[in-house]
Order: sequence, then structure tokens, then C-alpha cells
Amino acid sequence: MLLRLLTASVLVILVNLVSLLCPTVAAYADWTHPLSFSNAELTRKDFSGQVLQASEFSNANMEFANFQDADLRGAVMSASVMTKANLHGANLSNALIDRVNLTGADLSDAIFQETLLLYATLADVNIEGADFTDAILDALQVKELCVKASGVNSQTGVQTRDSLGCR
Repeated sequence: MLLRLLTASVLVILVNLVSLLCPTVAAYADWTHPLSFSNAELTRKDFSGQVLQASEFSNANMEFANFQDADLRGAVMSASVMTKANLHGANLSNALIDRVNLTGADLSDAIFQETLLLYATLADVNIEGADFTDAILDALQVKELCVKASGVNSQTGVQTRDSLGCR
């Protein structure tokens, strides 16, 4: 128990130190106890509007889950299933979404700024108004997304086509 308290105290001190030394990180450092949903069965779970910064969803089943307007900045969703999930208006800036199956998901008006999306399955997704500014995607993913890219993100004002670098 003492070790757990010491570890938590050290973590808080480190987060505060990083916030002082790196002001750009401060916006993402307002979480001190990220939630873990790794290996969880979250089918049809409603996370809409929740603040889930830096939460971990690795190897989770999130089919039909609702993350509409959720704050998922810095979240880790590696190797998860999110088929037909609702991410409309969610902020996934700086998130790690690698090897995630997003087939049929609603990504409209979502923010993926500086998000890593390598090897994510993006078949039949709705990306109208999504912002992918500085996101890391495979060239094939970008090519496929540019075919359907349209709209302007209501929160950032960025056009989806511009954020993907479509020609």
C-alpha cells in the first residue's frame, strides 16, 4: 500500500514537472489517473461526452460503442475492435489507434490531430468533417480516405480533404 502511494505521488510530481518544463504538454497533463479498459468487453458501451484522456483501451472489444463527443486525447486503443463504433465529434488528438478495426465506424466531425492510425482498418467509415491534421497514416489509407473526404470540422474549422493532404 505504501509503495502504491509513493508511486502515485511520484507520478503526480513528474506530471507537474513536465507541465512546467514543457508548456505545450500542459494541455494534455490535466489527467492524473488514466482509466484502463484493456482486454475489456465493451460492446455497445456508452462513453458519450465523457472525459477519457489518456485512457487505455488496448485489445478491447468496442463494437457499436458510443464515444460521441468524448474527450479521448492521448488515449491508447491498440489492437482493438471498434466496428460500427460512434466517434462523431470525439477528440482523439495525440491518440494511439494502431491495428484497430474501425470498419463501418462514424468518424464524422472527429479530431485526429497528431494521432497515430497505422494499420487501422478504415473500410466504410464516415469521415465527413473529420480533422486528420498531422495524423500518421499509411499512404494507402490516405488514398482510400481521400476518395470519400468531405466537409469541415465544426471545432477546428479544418477541411477534411486539406487535413489528409488530398489533391
